[in-house]
Amino acid sequence: MSIYKRKITVLGGTGFVGTELITALAAAGHTVSVLTRHVRRGRHLSGAPNVRMMAVDVYQPKILTQALSGTDVVINLVGILNERGFGGGGFQKAHAQLTQTLINAAVLAGVPRLIQMSALGADEKGPSHYLRSKGIAERYIRAAPKTLIWTIFRPSVIFGARDALLNRFASLLRLCGGWIPLARSTARFAPVWVGDIVSAFEIALESPETHHQSYDLCGPEVITLAELVQFAGQLSGTPARILALPDSIGRSQALIMDFIPGKPFSSDNYRSLCIDNLCKDNGMRRIGITPAALRTMIP
Repeated sequence: MSIYKRKITVLGGTGFVGTELITALAAAGHTVSVLTRHVRRGRHLSGAPNVRMMAVDVYQPKILTQALSGTDVVINLVGILNERGFGGGGFQKAHAQLTQTLINAAVLAGVPRLIQMSALGADEKGPSHYLRSKGIAERYIRAAPKTLIWTIFRPSVIFGARDALLNRFASLLRLCGGWIPLARSTARFAPVWVGDIVSAFEIALESPETHHQSYDLCGPEVITLAELVQFAGQLSGTPARILALPDSIGRSQALIMDFIPGKPFSSDNYRSLCIDNLCKDNGMRRIGITPAALRTMIP
């Protein structure tokens, strides 16, 4: 797709979306540097052509500025769904503080282009630390110096063969024999395929029309959390038996799980689920992509 081969630096590239995106960018001939504090987490990418893993503490401004030297495009995929504590400090550090540090480092290093992965519903006044910190990060980007050309993507839940959502529910269903008590079972999503997310990033690399633009990205289907769990059960061979929890019990469930190692579900997750994850204006059409449907892609 690309005519001009770029030097691209990616933060947060060792996860599900990063793996798919970096593989595609490298296959297109771009040179990709992946900055991470834990190089071993990206060992599955180390054998890909044109990909270099770099042990970098991205929270250190001077070190980050040096790592961005010579970069044509920086892509920020860093995101967490839960923090170790409860006050929002972890979300602020990973989303807002890091984004501000990245903007400053990119400007100092002369990087001309930033593409940011945000989240649908990101809002400084949102109900959860996750959404508020993502919203603050977006404000920082929109206020960046004019020398830094940015694009923001705000996807609904992302699905794919290696996603954390469907695979986690499939594992839980097998573990619990299909029975699952579910908070906010009627929360609605518009799941978007990871392949379409990758295409959106590739288009942003080439299209000046995406400069200083924000895109809400949704798939063509609206599906509730309960339906998503049922679908995971169908795919895993363990039919889901959902116990839809009223909000009072759902909040209590989240509060208890706040103290379970790994936080499989948290009070902040619960608060994020209190608003539907749907697009008012689907940026997929604006960017020129016909989104794929969950039920046709996953099988």
